Order: sequence, then structure tokens, then C-alpha cells
Amino acid sequence: MANNLGYTLYSDSSLAAARAFGIAYQLSDDDVRMYLEYGMDLEAASGQKHHQLPVPSVFLVEAGGAIRWVYSNPDYEIRPDNAAILEAARGLAKAADH
Repeated sequence: MANNLGYTLYSDSSLAAARAFGIAYQLSDDDVRMYLEYGMDLEAASGQKHHQLPVPSVFLVEAGGAIRWVYSNPDYEIRPDNAAILEAARGLAKAADH
């Protein structure tokens, strides 16, 4: 089923982009075992054996590729408010118009 999201959604199972953005972190062997105990097989899910995860992050990137706004927090339960992201995007769009 196709969804019209209005934006491009990318997948980064190799974490090449996460490493380039500086948001990838290495899990310990104990962490990998803990995930398995909770029924989360990271290798099966990603097809990779790197045992890394990305820090949850939001990037606003202009058409030319420059990153203009970043929110990153290692606590996956703390996410930016949608209104804050929209306000940042509107601010960047307004600045680009001038």
C-alpha cells in the first residue's frame, strides 16, 4: 500500500547516515542479549551485525542538503513536540524567503 506522506522517508539499516550524522552508538554484548530477551533481534530486523542503534533525532534539511535544525536526545521516550518541529520548519522557510 502506498502512502502519500508529503516527504521522503529513508531507511538506514547499515547506519551509514547515522554514523555520518554522529548519532550512532555501539551496544554492549549485554545490551544485545537484553534486547533478545525482550524479543527484539536487532540482526534479524536490520540484516546487519553491527550492533549499533541511532540516537532518536530529527533533522530539518534544506533542499541543498544543509542541516538547518537538529533535535537529538538519547532518551527515546523524550521526543520533540510536533508544534516545535513545525515552528522550526516555518522559521527556516521564512528565512529562506528573505
